[in-house]
Amino acid sequence: MATDTANDGRTDPANEPTHVDGADDLDALVSQDDVVLTDFYADWCGPCQMLEPIVETIAAETDATVAKVDVDANQQLASAYGVRGVPTLVLFADGEQVEEVVGLQSEEQLRTLVDSYTN
Repeated sequence: MATDTANDGRTDPANEPTHVDGADDLDALVSQDDVVLTDFYADWCGPCQMLEPIVETIAAETDATVAKVDVDANQQLASAYGVRGVPTLVLFADGEQVEEVVGLQSEEQLRTLVDSYTN
């Protein structure tokens, strides 16, 4: 049985959210993938916890890559994107920031947002 050793240890971005640690990680994802939904979250945030299964579904069922950024561990990155509250979702398309939504979103809202850039 063959195993795929060419993925440099990352999970398949089409199936699971990718945890980002720093601006370089996020920049690399945004530059290599067409559409990236970035979830700026905090472990202590109740709405963030409620959003987690929704972003996991978006990662599994859409063509978008989902990036997760812990704002406590990445304060400079969160500040660079003007994140003032969590959860904040930033959508990138073709390397550019195109949307930003703050607060808990429904799966339907996020799917519609992502689909408008992936279809």
